[in-house]
Amino acid sequence: MPSLPDDRFPLPEGFGPGSVWADRTGQRTLVGRTQRGVEIPIGHGEGEASPGELLKLALIGCAGMSSDVNLARRLGEDFPARLWAHGSSDESENRYATIAEEVQLPLEGLTAQEIATVAKVFSRAVAAGCTVERTVVPGTEVTHRILGADAPAPSSDQEEQA
Repeated sequence: MPSLPDDRFPLPEGFGPGSVWADRTGQRTLVGRTQRGVEIPIGHGEGEASPGELLKLALIGCAGMSSDVNLARRLGEDFPARLWAHGSSDESENRYATIAEEVQLPLEGLTAQEIATVAKVFSRAVAAGCTVERTVVPGTEVTHRILGADAPAPSSDQEEQA
């Protein structure tokens, strides 16, 4: 059942599918909410996510969801994955100049060629399907690195076997 904001304020004209809202709960603290009933404490205190952390979570969440089906075809339906996003805002410019994403995947047992294919599949899936990154990247450089995929390129003997 969809959730709606309480009636302290009228719904804005643009309210519709995909709308989210945040209610102020104190000085520089809010609770972000979705129509599916998700609540996220926003701030800089214990148990709260800062807006910058939410930005980074949105990027890696989108990357993970965008690449999931394609990676499952290569790594198995129940593959484990962990995505990281690193970066601190530049206080003088009040913006993130770079957000570095790193992905941990089960690469052990794969050949160098298979690892290269996994990295390529991930990058292509994110580039094509991650709406958040496609929105952010024109203004912020976002980098990706599959942790463990920095293996040397396969030799010509390995390529022939693949």
